[in-house]
Amino acid sequence: MIRDEDTVVDGFAIDNLDYTINNNINIMQKKLFLLLPAAALLLASCSSKMGALSADNFSVTPNPLETQAGEVPVTISGMFPEKYMKKKAVVTVTPELRYTVDGKKQATKGEGATFQGESVQGNNQTISYRVGGRYTMKTNFKYVPEMQKSDLYLTFFARVGGKYKWIPPVKVAPGVIATSELYKRTLESAKPALALDGFQRISEQKQEANVKFLIGQAQLRKSELQNNSVQEFVRLLNEIVKDQEGKVLDGVEISAYASPDGGYDVNERLAGKRQDVTTDYVKQQMKKAKAEGSVETKYTAEDWEGFQELVAASDIQDKDVILRVLSMYKDPEEREEQIRSLSSAFRELADGILPQLRRARMTINYQLVGRSDDQIKQQYKDDAKQLSVEEMLYAATLYNDLPEQAEQIYKKTSEIYPTDARAFNNIAVMEFAKGNYNEAETWLQNALSVNKNLPEAYANLGMLSLQLGNTTQAEEYISKATDANGLAEVLGNLHLAQGKYTQAEQDFDKVFSNSAALAQILNKNYSQAAVTLKYVDNPDATTDYLRAILSARTGNLSDAAQALGAATAKDPKYAAYAAKDLELSKIK
Repeated sequence: MIRDEDTVVDGFAIDNLDYTINNNINIMQKKLFLLLPAAALLLASCSSKMGALSADNFSVTPNPLETQAGEVPVTISGMFPEKYMKKKAVVTVTPELRYTVDGKKQATKGEGATFQGESVQGNNQTISYRVGGRYTMKTNFKYVPEMQKSDLYLTFFARVGGKYKWIPPVKVAPGVIATSELYKRTLESAKPALALDGFQRISEQKQEANVKFLIGQAQLRKSELQNNSVQEFVRLLNEIVKDQEGKVLDGVEISAYASPDGGYDVNERLAGKRQDVTTDYVKQQMKKAKAEGSVETKYTAEDWEGFQELVAASDIQDKDVILRVLSMYKDPEEREEQIRSLSSAFRELADGILPQLRRARMTINYQLVGRSDDQIKQQYKDDAKQLSVEEMLYAATLYNDLPEQAEQIYKKTSEIYPTDARAFNNIAVMEFAKGNYNEAETWLQNALSVNKNLPEAYANLGMLSLQLGNTTQAEEYISKATDANGLAEVLGNLHLAQGKYTQAEQDFDKVFSNSAALAQILNKNYSQAAVTLKYVDNPDATTDYLRAILSARTGNLSDAAQALGAATAKDPKYAAYAAKDLELSKIK
């Protein structure tokens, strides 16, 4: 739209602040020529053409222009021909992108550069009159969609001494390729971060029981067999046989030990006997319970490892000395001799440490088998409160093809388990998929009010910020999403929006989405982009449009036309977009 403070030149609106004096003089020249022929001729002699330049004097990179992170960066290499730059001349070259907005011509100026002749005192680049000179200038235009159909011109403001010279503008590049801006469309199908359940249908469990022996003995004492750990061991064996709560026996392990005092041969025989009597006891209990399973046994003649652990955890006065002895001497007899020399410390060891090492450990290994999918579904219908929070969250995943049912389960979970933030986050994911971004944000804030450290909630707030075009805020949120489920895909979309296409492609490794394909296309990894587009879940109009661009870039115009037809059939808005897209200019 042309503003009151804008000036219109050749049909294009240009800010008065940037409007060049030579154009003003040209307008004055035309008016004076009509009114005062003599004066006009005099003015013309003062502001006559310095000499037209052509597009051959300039090269533009890239050409056509391309968007990157919401900008249109351009590098212009120019050349002033020999005997062009007068010695007293000062010339400012300004890039200007011309396009149409709502039927009205518009122009956006980039950053210009000023050059001077050899006789001018100044800090600008000096151009030789005799041989001319080359230069390079860079600028950025903030992208607006109308720039897709545009032309890049160079305009000139020239002065020789006190006289202004008119140099015609030069068109140097046509249009802007805005493929990178399609990330705003690929975001619509991007997967937010779902907070995972911890449900495991089969989990490995174990339960241990310990019996202690008197020094030098291998008899199982009645008092030891009646301790709590052994009684729980026996109870669990019977419970597993009755298949209570889905328990399945996976075998029993027995480990017997002797303390490291005394001779090694004696301790080895002693540990072996302790293993045998403990094994006999376990097999008797398994026979009584009618439990079937393997029994694995082993013994350790001198339990120096257990000895070191107990000493380190004790408050024995000389424990540092004892631990040093253990590290210095590897021979068992030398160790024992050195430790016995610490008479006061050895008495503490004999009373407090060594008796704990004269033992046997019995371990039941079993599997805890949870409800089946059908059982979980039925229990949800009968009484959802009987399901654990992990089962509830898992139940929702059983309805991936019925998002309304999944959302209902997540909402029920948030009611039954209001202190678990995962359900609130996952409801937000459901709203995100429907495009209800305000509702999604509300649920995410609810999640953070329950658990301010939930990483998935921050990841999803970052995705919402990307939807709103606020990459700075998105990056701030995502920085708090460490270890979030699906973080790689969220990071990929952030880096895509930031124009970090190589990083985005790395983030999207093993992700098959529109955003991943777009990153690969922008990195010219066309073979991988083809694979990604083939395996996109729930392909949509954007998937087809990306396939059209990929086919056009690789020279397969027939496939490009077919893909474009599929895209416009699913979303008619792509027809108008494609009409301005230079990527598809060769497709009828």
